[in-house]
Amino acid sequence: MILDSLDNAARYHPLHSRFKQAFDWLRSRRLEDLSDGRQEIDGDNVYALVMREHGRGQAVAKYETHRKYIDIQYLASGSDLMGWTHLVPELKSLGYDVAKDLEFYEAKPSLWVPVPAGTFAIFFPEDAHAPMADVGPMLKVVVKVRV
Repeated sequence: MILDSLDNAARYHPLHSRFKQAFDWLRSRRLEDLSDGRQEIDGDNVYALVMREHGRGQAVAKYETHRKYIDIQYLASGSDLMGWTHLVPELKSLGYDVAKDLEFYEAKPSLWVPVPAGTFAIFFPEDAHAPMADVGPMLKVVVKVRV
């Protein structure tokens, strides 16, 4: 997991060949003007999901992972609280949904990281994360980058 400000995004371009494209897209859009749902960037290689939602709270947060995509979760407004742990064999899987590239786990998060507006969190496939654990409104853009 990486947590940083969008101002520092260029530091992470070398980590993946598509990160520059993903961060350039985030910087070049008025995110508040985008409609909710999928936004095309580079087909299935890089795309964004725009969400205007209220957090669900820590009590219902579940760890999740993705096998095919890296998440760049950017908070355009509001804030989020995200659980994190390294994916370890002790986490009990509730099953993997191939179509959604989504696997949930039975364990409850024990490490919570506040993610304020203007910052992003990068979650690699080995990062089990529990997003949407804050309780307020937020505008979040999740850029999905194919591994």
